[in-house]
Amino acid sequence: HLAESGGGVVQTGGSLRLECVVSGFTFDEGAVGWFRQAPGKEREGVACVGASDGSTFYADSVKGRFTISSDNSKRTVYLQMDSLKPEDTAVYYCAARLFGLEVDGNRYNYWGQGTQVTVSS
Repeated sequence: HLAESGGGVVQTGGSLRLECVVSGFTFDEGAVGWFRQAPGKEREGVACVGASDGSTFYADSVKGRFTISSDNSKRTVYLQMDSLKPEDTAVYYCAARLFGLEVDGNRYNYWGQGTQVTVSS
């Protein structure tokens, strides 16, 4: 089970922090990723973090603005989003996989329900 929180409405240039709490399974050797989908667009990988070594991956569109981090003791993964732009508006989903770091969302087994992020211009 994955539960996202932290979405909302923010003005251009503002910040939000998303949280994803993982429960019901162990992902110590896997990864958690954040993905987003805007209306009429395909799902896009935003960032992911490997649970064992903390390695990270970011989409070019968010590099330098978003930071993914994890607190394994709390089984929580965070996505700090700064300098938000209207094009960041989407439903953001967290997802988990049990082994290895992958950037392809199709390789993730567990998904949350999503949280809406809206950036007004």
